Amino acid sequence: MSENIEQYLSQLRKELSGSDRATVQDAVSDAEEHLRSALEALRESQPDISEIEALPAIIEGYGTPAETAAAYQQIEERLGPPLGGRPQVKSRPALARFFGVFADPYAWGALLYLILSLVTGIIYFTWAVSGLSISIGVLVLIIGIPVTVLFMLSVRGLALVEGRLVEALLGVRMPRRAKYARKDVGWWQRLKPLLFGKRTWLALLYMVLQLPLGIIYFTLFITLITLALSLVAAPIIGPILHLPIVVTNNTLYYLPDWSTPLLAMGGVLLLTAIMHLARLIGRLHGKLARGLLVGE
Repeated sequence: MSENIEQYLSQLRKELSGSDRATVQDAVSDAEEHLRSALEALRESQPDISEIEALPAIIEGYGTPAETAAAYQQIEERLGPPLGGRPQVKSRPALARFFGVFADPYAWGALLYLILSLVTGIIYFTWAVSGLSISIGVLVLIIGIPVTVLFMLSVRGLALVEGRLVEALLGVRMPRRAKYARKDVGWWQRLKPLLFGKRTWLALLYMVLQLPLGIIYFTLFITLITLALSLVAAPIIGPILHLPIVVTNNTLYYLPDWSTPLLAMGGVLLLTAIMHLARLIGRLHGKLARGLLVGE
């Protein structure tokens, strides 16, 4: 039996060893919030009760570390990422696997995320750089510490929002709730992990990186998609609309009619390759997000 809450949480981590890090983080945060809230409620009616005396009754109602871990593992099997955990069919012919990417929701989710990353990158980068500059600038003033604390809290909040976006579109399991903040410790003990904790600064680094990555993703895929759609539309652009394929020095160049079907086929192949590329880059970006936004 656990003698204190910290020991209970340590045993819960051991029971969840091998599980997804985001699942462990959520389980530990939920358990800590429940146990400490129950302990505070019990002490309101019995002020002299110690943590060791109160914990057995609280654990009896909440569950032992092994029971809690088993419950979370069962929940994870049913409520995993909406686009995650899809079986890969290897027995299909190579051609079917190649064109089957259009039926893969993960590829579409990744493509949508990569195109939207320019917008989120601008928001994250602007907020991170502006907030950090203002926080450093006013740190010598009386309002410096409150401003800095609010900014760091916003970084944690944006990291949680980005995690939900990554999980929804990239199918990568991310934390679904913020880490529990204890209320029974001094203000410095509460602010120290926020201001100097690795998770805050890694989240800030992620927000800064999202802008250059978003520019690369957006430019790459918009260019490729535009090129592919132009090739697919070649049979219409050429013979029907009589538009030239190239214009140089007032000279118009037209494609021969027999080449337009080949261009259309090339466009379809390029679109298919774009979907595969989006799925690959989405998988790599998901690993980056997990590395920077998921705690140990």
